[in-house]
Amino acid sequence: VQLQASGGGLVQAGGSLLLSCAASLSIFSIHDMAWHRQAPGRQRELVASISSRGSESYADSVKGRFTISRDNAKDTVYLQMNSLKPEDTAVYYCAADPAYADGSYYPGFWGQGTLVTVSS
Repeated sequence: VQLQASGGGLVQAGGSLLLSCAASLSIFSIHDMAWHRQAPGRQRELVASISSRGSESYADSVKGRFTISRDNAKDTVYLQMNSLKPEDTAVYYCAADPAYADGSYYPGFWGQGTLVTVSS
């Protein structure tokens, strides 16, 4: 398994969760990483991304509430989710974008997903 997501669960509205994604990649640090989510009956959407250099980007719906981070020493990417809302309920997936380094191609991967349920 290249990407193993964990940390999902049931939380009340206004609560917090920390998602983790442990990677088993050839060179984790060269990959841009992202969290996506898919709610029932909806398309998968990008929630947050972090580049190999640490630049962060967020969907408008989570700005100010979610924080993505990475620890290259632990080959792990995180998603800290605060002020959760019922509409944040979804399966959350981590993903590694394909990368190129020193003339070599490194494929991207998707994790298996972790369910986040926010009750009202």
